[in-house]
Amino acid sequence: MTTMAVRLRGIPGTEASIGWAGAHSVVVDRPDGKAGGMGLGFNGGQLLALAIGGCFCNDLYYVAHEMGIALKHVAVDVTVTFDGAPLRATGAHIEIVVEAADKAADLDALIRMAQETSTVSNSISRGVPVSVTSR
Repeated sequence: MTTMAVRLRGIPGTEASIGWAGAHSVVVDRPDGKAGGMGLGFNGGQLLALAIGGCFCNDLYYVAHEMGIALKHVAVDVTVTFDGAPLRATGAHIEIVVEAADKAADLDALIRMAQETSTVSNSISRGVPVSVTSR
């Protein structure tokens, strides 16, 4: 079993938070003027889309290395649909453009294998449970 952890803390003088894991950080906020937000960073929905797309990008490169395919160009666009009250993600769509150095590379197999192994997409589609505790 593998675990990954991040930390988030409020940024003094704002109602935004900074999150980090190791040496990497990101600012999380609401849009300017919405519930005290100042538009200083990504909102949760955008971070969800980035997690889906970022994981898929990494998986494309992982699988390409396993298949011996050198990628020249990777573009991944993610659209997440939200609905209901409380608002929740009801679907996500990933659109991919990928180009290999070798025109004969099997990009359909690459994309299929990346989809089959994508940690975030597979976790979300299978309904990962979330628990909340207070310290």
